[in-house]
Amino acid sequence: ETLEALAEQVKAGKIRYIGLSNETPWGVMQFLHYAEQAGLPRVVSVQNPYSLLNRSYEVGLAEVSWREQAGLLAYSPLGFGVLSGKYLDGVRPAGARITLYPEYTRYSSPAALVATEKYVTLSREHDLDPAQMALAYVNTRPFLTSTIIGATTMDQLRKNIDSVTVHLSDEVLAAIEDIHTAHPNPSP
Repeated sequence: ETLEALAEQVKAGKIRYIGLSNETPWGVMQFLHYAEQAGLPRVVSVQNPYSLLNRSYEVGLAEVSWREQAGLLAYSPLGFGVLSGKYLDGVRPAGARITLYPEYTRYSSPAALVATEKYVTLSREHDLDPAQMALAYVNTRPFLTSTIIGATTMDQLRKNIDSVTVHLSDEVLAAIEDIHTAHPNPSP
């Protein structure tokens, strides 16, 4: 029913492509299967969370994205700004998301804070901006189509955009994997 309604919108020229959000591997495959069977437009993207703190997309969905060419539109790549390091040591900058929405604890649990400290320390050891390192990592994933950034200041926006020029060395990538192995998905 959903695909049929979306197909009508594609035919009417109101939308170009169909994407899903917060979906599972099984769900994506069901949409793809039904579209193929019924001759309807295929899903071309999946908008799910993906960051250094939440790499659960890699378990099943990454393969579906790669093989079925329905790439990830990664949201929360900085985990509500947590991966910038600005909230470490209990700091709550005025106007920042965690300051404005303290009840939203997905990215500020004790496990997430420990992992964040490790990632921020790693970035600083390699003279990288923590937020840019986090975004650069997301941008290296072969199943990624695009990263959805959320900046509240022009400076943040510039830094986020400039992350596309950041190269992560093999040493940094290996260290990221070591941190992930020790602290896997603290913010699923």
